[in-house]
Amino acid sequence: MDDICSDFEEIPENLHIQPYMFEPPVRSNRNVNTQESSEESEDEISNDEKIDRRRNTIWCECGICEVMKTRTECICCDEIPVIDELRGSSDLECITQHRTFIDNCLNARVLEVSLYGFIQREGPLDDNETINETYRPIAYRRFVLWIWHRLGWRNRKVLPACVVTTIRRTFPSEDYTGFQSHCIEP
Repeated sequence: MDDICSDFEEIPENLHIQPYMFEPPVRSNRNVNTQESSEESEDEISNDEKIDRRRNTIWCECGICEVMKTRTECICCDEIPVIDELRGSSDLECITQHRTFIDNCLNARVLEVSLYGFIQREGPLDDNETINETYRPIAYRRFVLWIWHRLGWRNRKVLPACVVTTIRRTFPSEDYTGFQSHCIEP
């Protein structure tokens, strides 16, 4: 009977195989060379994240979004699941076409009533503040209440660029703040 190992070539006896010898090397997250670490972190970033959304509106699915100040703000209503579901169930291209958005976030009479509630909670307005600068944050807040109901204190949501753009067109100003991820303490 033939030997089971007869098909193999002779294996040298002086072969020094060690455990884990053929495993890939472990990469340290603490590279001294910053150029190497930036190249590694770039490899970890997906292609979608590499695209700078501030250069164009390819990322917009509704056709209304404009390029915003930061990459975080460059988001379409199509990309936020709760808004996309509401938009899709109404068979609309953009959430800004929804009747509830138009009635509650763009109607100056509705915002005026909300302004009274704001003044009651926060106190009188600054004399130099224009009505558009007053109505814009109220419109944003009404949109948040409609979509997410109550977020709670110090919680923030990035609004879709189409919503911000539509509200800014309705209540224009020379200066816009943009999204702030934190509350500024008084």
